Amino acid sequence: MERKSIVRVAWITAAAFAAVGAFGTLLVRDQISRHRRNLFSPNSFRRLAALGYLTGRPATVDTVLLLRDYLAWEPRPMLRKRAEATLEEMERSLAARPIPAGGV
Repeated sequence: MERKSIVRVAWITAAAFAAVGAFGTLLVRDQISRHRRNLFSPNSFRRLAALGYLTGRPATVDTVLLLRDYLAWEPRPMLRKRAEATLEEMERSLAARPIPAGGV
């Protein structure tokens, strides 16, 4: 009887961890999507916040392409400078990564 209750508690605990992990993943994806949308917001403070968020993220090819599009669009010189610095840093980071065997 006691062994069954231990197994049951273990399953419930595992299910709870899985649910929390799934919720956390959805929350992170939502935040990334929201910040990417705000990068092209009419509000310059939201654009600045989105740039700050992207600056703290790991460099990816998608983010580099997004920043290039943003630079072509951004009218404010201060935000363009910040985006240029972020873009240069991300490009350097991507160039420094070793190329995996097989060229993938």
